Amino acid sequence: MTATNPVDPNQVRLTGENSFIRLSLQEGGAMTTRTSHWRVLLSPGGPGHVLFLKSDLIDDEVRIYSDNIAMVRWLQEEIESLLFPEFADQSLPVFDAVFTKAGDARSFWTETVESDEDTIALTWYDFVEPFMLTVPAGSAPGRPHGVYSCFLPARKAQITLNGDVADGVVSQEMRGDRASSSACVAWSETWVRP
Repeated sequence: MTATNPVDPNQVRLTGENSFIRLSLQEGGAMTTRTSHWRVLLSPGGPGHVLFLKSDLIDDEVRIYSDNIAMVRWLQEEIESLLFPEFADQSLPVFDAVFTKAGDARSFWTETVESDEDTIALTWYDFVEPFMLTVPAGSAPGRPHGVYSCFLPARKAQITLNGDVADGVVSQEMRGDRASSSACVAWSETWVRP
C-alpha cells in the first residue's frame, strides 16, 4: 500500500480571504461595479486588509483602501495583475482605512470599510450551498498559481458608498458543476506557487 503525500509541494504565497461582488444592470450584462475585498493573514507583504473598488458610483474609477500599503503593492504585483489588471496599477493611491465585519454565512455577511472620506459597505445574502474551489498550481493557462478556497456564493448583494447604493444585480453562474454567482464570500483562501 502506497501512502499519499498529504502536503502540497508548492510554496504558500498568501492565506486569508478574498470575497468579491460584481454587479451588472441585468444578469450576465456588462459590469457596473466590481470589488475585490481581501483579509490577508499571511503574505510576503504582511497581514492586512484591502478593498479594490471600480464602480459607476465613482465614474468607473478604481479606488484602493487598505491598512497595509506594503501588502497592497505585493498583492497587486503577485495576484491582482493576473485577476483584474486595472486593480494592479501601482500608480493608484491607497487610502488608509479601517475594516470591520458582521454577520454569518447563514443569513448575511457585511464588510465595512471606513476612510477619512468614505464609508463603504459590501453585503452578501441569500446564500447557496458552499463548496471548495480547487485550482491546482499551473492548471489555468497563463497562471502559475494554484488556489484553494471555501466559496459561499450569494444570490443577492448590495454595495453602498457614503449611503449611495450601487446599481445592478448579481449574476448566477456555474463553477464546474456547482451553482455559484458573481458575488461570493471566499474564506480559507490560500494561494500557492511552484
